Amino acid sequence: MGNESAHITKAVIPAAGLGTRFLPASKAVPKEMLPVIDKPAIQYVVEEAAASGILDVLMITGRNKRPLEDHFDRNPELEEVLQRKGDRARLAGVEAASVLADIHYVRQREALGLGHAVLCAASHVGDEPFAVLLGDDLIDPRDPLLTHMARIQHKYGGSVVALMEVPPDRTHLYGCADVRPTAAGDALRITGLVEKPAPSEAPSSYAVIGRYVLSPEIFGLLRSTEPGRGGEIQLTDALDEQASHSSGPVHGVVFTGRRYDTGDRLSYLKATVRLACERDDLGPEFRAWLGELVQPAPVGT
Repeated sequence: MGNESAHITKAVIPAAGLGTRFLPASKAVPKEMLPVIDKPAIQYVVEEAAASGILDVLMITGRNKRPLEDHFDRNPELEEVLQRKGDRARLAGVEAASVLADIHYVRQREALGLGHAVLCAASHVGDEPFAVLLGDDLIDPRDPLLTHMARIQHKYGGSVVALMEVPPDRTHLYGCADVRPTAAGDALRITGLVEKPAPSEAPSSYAVIGRYVLSPEIFGLLRSTEPGRGGEIQLTDALDEQASHSSGPVHGVVFTGRRYDTGDRLSYLKATVRLACERDDLGPEFRAWLGELVQPAPVGT
């Protein structure tokens, strides 16, 4: 486990959404607990934080999210059964989730947006920079995005967001950044942000994805941020205020690595297939089966 992000000691994972795009599966099971192969999506996110040396994790949850707490807690009865069976591999997998990090929970009592969810973390975070990881974006552990973002925040101060280039016809799905290069060329200086703009209104093709390293000043900005797009308190709007008028700068790190989107059904399926193909224990047989599946049927069958 690395310790490169030691100056960032806390991570916030918003997990209070209703997961309506996955109904009816998410009616009784939190969307974050839907499996990506054999681990829930939320575990990949906690593993990413822990791999970068961040071991204090606060999850922002809501009603019907108790399975999140159960997953990261110990299950002595299950562990005992696996121990008696001599199933060491599955036992190790079960135990791993409970020792990844020191995980805390607070409820977002109303669905008032991502900005409000982050604001719920103010008491826990205190007066220090912190990371925010959204569970829809899974970042491959071979691409240490969060570690790089922490270094940029340590160098420049203020807040840092992860960016990726998207086609113009997809800007309406993201927050988009107005940017200019830095003298060092290791990041982009963000001068403004717009939440889900139409292609004709997007300031650039750089879209914000679900990783942030935020300065504690963001809490004061969020408290004064009026509801924006969708009637919700948007984190993008507070960051726009910080970038435009606040003394703390906002920088962007352009990510070109491996990212798995689990935000909707089709993206979730693609992420599962891609990750399964990468697995040593599943990949060879699974890729062979996929090849057979997509082959056209012989004429006359």
